[in-house]
Amino acid sequence: MGGVYENKNFQLNCSAWKQIRDNNPELLDSILSVPVSKENLRCGPVTGAEQNIGYANEEDFYYPYLSASKEAGIGVCVGDGCPDEKLEYGLTAAKKCGFVAGQGASGAAFFLKPYPLEVLKKRVELIKDTASFIGMDIDSYNILTMRKLVNLEKKTAEDLNAFRSLFDQPFVIKGVFTTEDVQLVKQIKPDVVFISNHGGRIETRVGSSAEFLVTYGAELKSCCKELWIDGGIRTKEDIQTALYFGADRVILARPIISALTKGGKAAVEELVENLAVLP
Repeated sequence: MGGVYENKNFQLNCSAWKQIRDNNPELLDSILSVPVSKENLRCGPVTGAEQNIGYANEEDFYYPYLSASKEAGIGVCVGDGCPDEKLEYGLTAAKKCGFVAGQGASGAAFFLKPYPLEVLKKRVELIKDTASFIGMDIDSYNILTMRKLVNLEKKTAEDLNAFRSLFDQPFVIKGVFTTEDVQLVKQIKPDVVFISNHGGRIETRVGSSAEFLVTYGAELKSCCKELWIDGGIRTKEDIQTALYFGADRVILARPIISALTKGGKAAVEELVENLAVLP
């Protein structure tokens, strides 16, 4: 799954959660007393199963991944990618899992890349009856593996409002990771802000999701209804740290994929049970 800057941001994502706890020993008891429930967790929007995970067939990944997450009691996210079949595979799997629009916190969140508006209109039409949240990866035009493959744009506040007008579901801005993004959130005031640097795969500033949350979490929460985050979260203590500093939902991808490929749905359920045990 790789990363930019010689994987620097991926490493920082993973190490920063413990570093925050180590740097704030006076907060440790409070952090570790934060309750974690399955409602706080979602699987991440993942595509590229052939390129990134090792599946022989791209389509074979989506239903096991989404159904295992749902059966383990956590929410799901669905992404899109290139070629277009990746969104279709995710959508088909979500429908097979029984997801429909309007399921609220237990429903599926769909994330689209920043394509031109005419392309986005078609994709929204595809997913609108299945998605309970619809979001945009605002910074994914900088994903190295997609560069030159598709026409992605850096979206302005006007562009995002035009996209938002296409649907009634709660709107998520994903990929918030710079001060410029914070200003964009203040203009848009989305329903959900999703702090992410795509697991360190985006060419952006050097840093971690965790430190960004600590620095800007309160400011961002004043502009939205919910705050979501991903990036290097591996332990229950990491989840508690994210929740303590203001996150409402914590998004996991690699840990769930690792469990799924090693032990199937039972391993995913065991992982979630270990992460979501109340203190």
